[in-house]
Amino acid sequence: MSLDPLVEFDLLVVGGGAAGFMAAITAAEQGVQRVLMLEATPEPLSKVRLSGGGRCNVTNACWDPAELVGHYPRGQRPLRGPFSRFASGDAVAWFADRGLDLVEEDDGRMFPQANRSSAVVDCLRQAAKRSGVRLITSSPVQSLAGDLSSGFVASCRSSERFHAHRVLLATGGHPSGRRLASQLGHRLIPPVPSLFSLTLDAPQLRGCAGTALDDVALTLVVGDERFHQVGRVLITHWGLSGPATLRLTAFAARALQASRYRAVLTVSWCSGWSQADLLAALRGQRIQAARRTLSASRPLTAHLPRRLWVSMLEVVGVAADQRWADCPAKIEKGLLDQLQQCRYPVKGRGPFGEEFVTAGGVDLGEINLATMESRRCPGLHLAGELMDVDGVTGGFNFQHCWTSGWLAGQSIARQLAESDRTP
Repeated sequence: MSLDPLVEFDLLVVGGGAAGFMAAITAAEQGVQRVLMLEATPEPLSKVRLSGGGRCNVTNACWDPAELVGHYPRGQRPLRGPFSRFASGDAVAWFADRGLDLVEEDDGRMFPQANRSSAVVDCLRQAAKRSGVRLITSSPVQSLAGDLSSGFVASCRSSERFHAHRVLLATGGHPSGRRLASQLGHRLIPPVPSLFSLTLDAPQLRGCAGTALDDVALTLVVGDERFHQVGRVLITHWGLSGPATLRLTAFAARALQASRYRAVLTVSWCSGWSQADLLAALRGQRIQAARRTLSASRPLTAHLPRRLWVSMLEVVGVAADQRWADCPAKIEKGLLDQLQQCRYPVKGRGPFGEEFVTAGGVDLGEINLATMESRRCPGLHLAGELMDVDGVTGGFNFQHCWTSGWLAGQSIARQLAESDRTP
C-alpha cells in the first residue's frame, strides 16, 4: 500500500510490536485522529505470536509495583513511577475490556484463556482497527529527522516519506531503532545478551540432559561480583537452562559479557534442605537400605532424579557393588558435597541465538518516564525494549511494553489535545 508523499499524521509509531500497538491504540482511543504504525516486517506482533511456545505469557500476577520492579535487572528504581500508574492488574483489566481474559498459572505467569498467542495478536489487531490506527507492513524506516516545532519526517526504504507531529519509537531490540534514536541525539547503552542458558565444563552432567529440578540454588562468581538465584533448572546437553538460570544470567548479563562469559557456578541441588537434613538422609540410607547398593537406592527420592544421583556416584568414585551398610565416611562426605556445592566452570552462553532479550538501549536518564518523551528531542517518545530496561522470564518484559506503551499513548494524546487548544 502506498501513500502520497508527506501525508500528514498526528502520530507515527515506528514498530509494530507489543509496545507500539499499545501506544497506538491508547493514543487513538484517547482521541488522536491520525495514527500511522509502520512495521518493518511483513507480519506485526511476531514476538507476541512466538512467545511462550505459542501461548504468550502476557504478564505476571505480581500486583504490587514495589515488588514488580524487583524483576527488572535494568530499570528497577526508575520503573517504580511508571508501574504505579499502569502495572500488571491494569494490563489484565485492559485486555479484559477488549475481550481477552487472562488466566493465572501456579507460578504467577498469566496466559490468554484460549491458551494460544494468536488470541493476543487478534485482540491487539482488532483494537487497533476499531480505534482507527492505520498499519503499513514491510515498511522499514531508514531515517527520521525533525523536532516538535516543525514535526518529523520519516523516510522508508520504499522511498515513501511520512510527516508526523509526534513520533513513537518502539522497535524492540532491533538495531534499526537504536540507529534512529542515535540520529536524534540519544546516548545508547551498548546492548548485550540477557536471559540465556550457560555452557558448563561439566561432562558428568551430559547423561542427565533433559532432567529438571526445583529448589536449586545457583551462585555465580564473575570476577569480584556474586549473583544468586533459587528455583527450577533444566540440565541440557551443554550445561544449565531453566527459569533460575535465565534469571541469574539476566542480573549478571553485563558482568558476564565483560568477562567473556567465563565464571564459576556453584550449584546446590537441594537448597530446601539444611546440611543436617541432608546428612540425616544419607545416614538414614544405612538403616533403610543397608543391604542395597548406593546406585540402587538414593536419598530424597521425590526430589533427586536417578540420573543425577548416578552421576554424583561416578564423581565421588563409588564402586558398582558398594552397599549402604559399608559406605565409608569419605564417600558420605563426597556425596554431601555433591548435593550441596557442585562447582562448574562456565565456558560461555548456550547455543547462539538462544538468548531471549537484550540488555541495553536508550539511557533512561534521557527519557521522561512519566510520559516516555525524550529529553533530548521534544515530540519523540520511546517505549519497550528499545529502552535500557529488561526483565526476567515470567511475563515481565511484556509488562514493561504494556506500561511504557500505555503511558506514551496517554501522554501523546494529552499533549496533542493541548496543542490544538493553543491559539
